[in-house]
Amino acid sequence: MAYSDFTLSDIKEKLLLVLNEKARLFVDVPPLTYSQHLKETLDYNVSLATSINTEKARSELIITPILVEILKIFQQQISLFSGIDFTVDKAQGLNGICDYIISLSPEQLLLDVPIITIVEAKNENIKAGLAQCIAEMYAASLYNTSKQHPLDTLYGVVTTGSLWNFLKLVDRTVWIDRDEYHISNPGKILAILVSLLQPKPL
Repeated sequence: MAYSDFTLSDIKEKLLLVLNEKARLFVDVPPLTYSQHLKETLDYNVSLATSINTEKARSELIITPILVEILKIFQQQISLFSGIDFTVDKAQGLNGICDYIISLSPEQLLLDVPIITIVEAKNENIKAGLAQCIAEMYAASLYNTSKQHPLDTLYGVVTTGSLWNFLKLVDRTVWIDRDEYHISNPGKILAILVSLLQPKPL
């Protein structure tokens, strides 16, 4: 078993997590002003990715530029990983390749303190990617605890490139945002991602 094999039933029955899909988690987050470079990139890339209409094109032309913009906003005090093996506990099926992981550490050579796991939805199906993302979030929680860097909240994103759906894991409850955000409003998507990475007030 691997992350991609999980179903929502597995999340509840094997990982013993509670799902809450009623929340509007980020509706009050105001859009962020972003760089002219990203604007020009998305103006060109989104229509191209839509025309090519493959997961690889959406990943390279839409998702990666958004995530690189986040690195720039944080002046590379965070790190981004793409397509890495993230084996945490094979016995629980918490193993496999992660599409993207964002870490709170600036260390780019070695994964440390993962906080956001990002899953590219297969066949443009957001719902089908939720279980995989939740399994990766849970694995990130276990990983951080094992490295003496426990975090109160872990976040997840499932995206087709065009649509972005956000999740958070607190204790054993997974909150799935009932809102999805479209790439036509990249400032909102960026603002949510930035809010996930900023220290929360005590």
